[in-house]
Amino acid sequence: MENCFHCGEVCDRSTIKHEEKSFCCHGCKTVFDILNENDLSYYYDLQESPGITPSRIEGKYDFLENTVISEKLLEFNEQGIQVVTLLIPSIHCSSCIWVLENLNKLNPAIKTAQVDFPKKNVRITYSSDLLNLHDLVVLLARLGYDPYISLEDASGKKTKTDRSLIYKLGVAGFAFGNIMFLSFPEYFKVDEFWLERFKHVFRWVMFGFSLPVVFYAGWGYFVSAFKGLRSKILNIDVPIAIGIFVLFVRSSVEIIMDWGSGFFDSLAGLVFFLLLGKFFQQKTYAFLSFERDYKSYFPIAVTRLLKGEAINGTSNDAIKLKKEEQAQVYELEKGDRIIIRNSELIPVDAILIKGHALIDYSFVTGEAEPVVKQSGDYLYAGGRQQAGVIELEVLKPVEQSYLTKLWSNEIFSKNKQSGFESLTDQISKRFTITLLLIAFVSTAFWLFYDKSLALNVFTSVLIVACPCAIALAAPFTLGNLLRIFGRNKCYIKNSKVIEQMSHIDTVVFDKTGTLTTNQKNGIIYEGVTLSEEEKSVLTSTLRASNHPLSRALYTLLNKNGICTLDSFNEEIGKGIEGVTESHTVKVGSYDYVTKDAVRKSHEVEYENTGKTTVHIGANDEYKGCFVFYNEYRKGMTSVFKELSETCELVVLSGDNSGEQAYLEQILPQGSSLLFNQKPEDKLNYIKQLQEQGKNVLMVGDGLNDSGALAQSNVGLVISENVNVFSPACDGILDASRFNQITTFMTLSRQGIKVINYAFIFSLFYNVIGLGFAVTGNLAPVVAAILMPLSSISIVVFTTVYTYFLGRKLSVSKKN
Repeated sequence: MENCFHCGEVCDRSTIKHEEKSFCCHGCKTVFDILNENDLSYYYDLQESPGITPSRIEGKYDFLENTVISEKLLEFNEQGIQVVTLLIPSIHCSSCIWVLENLNKLNPAIKTAQVDFPKKNVRITYSSDLLNLHDLVVLLARLGYDPYISLEDASGKKTKTDRSLIYKLGVAGFAFGNIMFLSFPEYFKVDEFWLERFKHVFRWVMFGFSLPVVFYAGWGYFVSAFKGLRSKILNIDVPIAIGIFVLFVRSSVEIIMDWGSGFFDSLAGLVFFLLLGKFFQQKTYAFLSFERDYKSYFPIAVTRLLKGEAINGTSNDAIKLKKEEQAQVYELEKGDRIIIRNSELIPVDAILIKGHALIDYSFVTGEAEPVVKQSGDYLYAGGRQQAGVIELEVLKPVEQSYLTKLWSNEIFSKNKQSGFESLTDQISKRFTITLLLIAFVSTAFWLFYDKSLALNVFTSVLIVACPCAIALAAPFTLGNLLRIFGRNKCYIKNSKVIEQMSHIDTVVFDKTGTLTTNQKNGIIYEGVTLSEEEKSVLTSTLRASNHPLSRALYTLLNKNGICTLDSFNEEIGKGIEGVTESHTVKVGSYDYVTKDAVRKSHEVEYENTGKTTVHIGANDEYKGCFVFYNEYRKGMTSVFKELSETCELVVLSGDNSGEQAYLEQILPQGSSLLFNQKPEDKLNYIKQLQEQGKNVLMVGDGLNDSGALAQSNVGLVISENVNVFSPACDGILDASRFNQITTFMTLSRQGIKVINYAFIFSLFYNVIGLGFAVTGNLAPVVAAILMPLSSISIVVFTTVYTYFLGRKLSVSKKN
C-alpha cells in the first residue's frame, strides 16, 4: 500500500500516478501541480508529506460573494486594498507557513501574507480590484488550507490585549532601580562633601520617583482593598494597601521634616515584586479560546431560497436550485426556506421539506448514531446533515433555537470563581487582624514607656509586616504550575483554576469523544462467513460510497480483491447495493438488507444491542453484520483506578446504553453510570452534586457538555485539536495526555502544599522584622534588606520546588 506524496495518507481507494509520484486523490495531485507550476515545490523539501488533502468546496463559500457578509470579516477596506485575518486550523508545520507566506506567487493580487503559527491565523493583504474574498478563500481551500469561518466572526469583536500590567511593572522597576541607586550613600553613611550637600536634592528626587509608583503602579491595590472592605471582605490587598500607604506617608514626612531619607526604596521594591508576581501568574494562551459558545460553531450564512422557489426532485442528481441567495444566519425568519448541503450544520430549528436527511446530533446530544428523518419531521439546530442536499423551512430564528436556549441559562453569565475563596484570601483575614493587633498593642506599650517612639513603632510594624512574601507565594507557585501544565499540553484558563482543582472530590466524565477517541473505531463481524467472491463485491460496493461507515469498513476490508460492478445503487439513509454478473450485495440497515431476503434455515439471528451496526446481505440472503464499537482512550482503566482513591467517579453520556456492561466492568465499585442524558440533564446532575457539598470536575468534549462544564467547579475539555472545537471551559487537555489527568490533579494539590510551606517561610521573615519594629530599631537599611530578601527567597523557593514537581509529569509521560 503506497502513501500519498502530498499528504502522506494511505492511498486506500486508488493510487494516482503522476510524474513518478503517487497521490491518493485528484485533489492532492492538483495541489502538487499548482505548487510545481508556480515554482513552489520547495514546499516538499521543508518536510516530508506536509500537505493536507483538499476537501470538496463546491458551494461551501458562496456566502462570501455577498458583499454585506464579506465586509464583516475585513479588517481594512480602502483604496482598493483589503486586509483579512483567517483561521486556518490545518496549519501544522514549517511547510504550511512557507507556502502561505508565498501566496503572492500563486496570485499576483495577493500582496502579503503573514502567518501567526500559535494562533493558526494568516493575515492577508490583497488588491480588491483583482481578487475578492470569495476567490481568495477558495484558493486557500484548494490548497488544503480551508479557513474556518463561523457566526462569531460576524460580530466584529476583536480581542484587545491589556498591557497595563506591563506598563505598571516597567514604571515600578524603573523607579525601584533609581531609588536604590540614590539611597546607597544614606545606607552606608558616606561622608563626602558633595553627597552631603546634595542629599536633600536626592531625597526629593526619590520622592518624585515614588509618586508614579504609588498613584499609578500600586493604585490597583488601594482600589481592590476598598472594594473588599466595602463588601466586608479582608482580602490580601488590605494589608498591602496599608503597607504602601504607611511607607509613603512616613517617608514623605521624614524628608519634609528633614528626619531622614525614608523608605522609598522599600516602597518601590514592594510594589515591583508584587506586580512581578501578578505578571508571572498571568499566563495566557492567546491561541486558545476558553469562552466559546454556539457562535463559534454555527455558519455565518446559509443558502436561502427566494419566496416561491423550492428544490425540484428528490434525488441528489436531480436537485436544481432556483434563485438562491446567501443570507446571514441572523436574518433568517420563520417561514424562510433554506438549503443545507452535505456535512453542513443546521443553524435553526426547522421542518424537513424535501430531501433525504441523515442527521448527526452528536454535536448537541453526544449520541453518536445518526438519525434518519422524513419529510415533515422536526430538525433541531446543531444537527449535521450527512446525506446530500435537503430543503428546510425555518420554524424559529437562530436566537430562539433549541441549542441557543442552552446559553440562556444563568450559569453561562455567572463567574464561577467569584464565590471561590483562595488560600491567600483565607490567610489574609487572620493576618490583617493579627497585624493590626500587634501594631496597636506595641504602640500602646510605647505610649506608656516612651511617647517619642510610639508613632515610629506603629508605622514600623505596619511597614515591616506588609505581607509581600505571602502575596508572592501563590502567584509564583501557581504561575509555575500553569507553565508546567501548558508544556505538557494541559492549557489552564488561569492560575485560580489550579487552586480549585486541588479541592476536587468528584470527577464526572462524558463518554463519547471524552472516554472514547474520535480517531478510530473497533469493528467486528458477526454472522455467516462470506465467500471470497462475496467479499470482493462487498469491498467494491463500499469503495463506491462516501458514507462515513462505508469508508471505515472499506479501510478494514481493502485487502480483499476489487472487481468491476455492473450497477450500483444508494438509498440515502438506508443502504447501498452492488451488483455483478454472479452476485448481489446489500449493505446498510437491517430493514433494508432483509426487505427482500429469502428466509433460510441457517439465518443469523440479529439482536439489537443499541450499538452501531452495518448489516450485510448477499444474493437475497441475510449474512450478518459488522458491529462498530468505540475505541476507548489509552490508559482509561488506570485513570479510573487512580482517581477512585481520592474521588467519586461518574460517567454521564448522551449516548445509548449499548456499552454499559463494558463500562461497569472497568469502573471502580460505587461509581455512577447514566446514559441518554440531554445537555440540561447533565447540568442539573452537576448542580445536585454541588448541593450535596461536592467539588466537581467535569471532563467533556463537545458543545452538548457546555452547560455541565460551566456549572462544575472546574470544566476540563478533552480535545483532539486544541485550536478548534472546544466549548466554554476552564481548561483544555490534549487528548494524547488523557492518561495524565490524575497527575495534573495531584500536582495541583501539591502546589497548595508549596504555598503553605512558603507562608511558613515568610512568617520567619516577619518575626525577624517585627523584632526590629516593635523595639523601635527599624532603620531604612534593615527594611531595604529584609523586604527584598524575603521576596527573592520566596520566588526562588517556589520556583525550585515546583520545578521538581513538574518533573513528575515528564516521568509519567515516559511511562
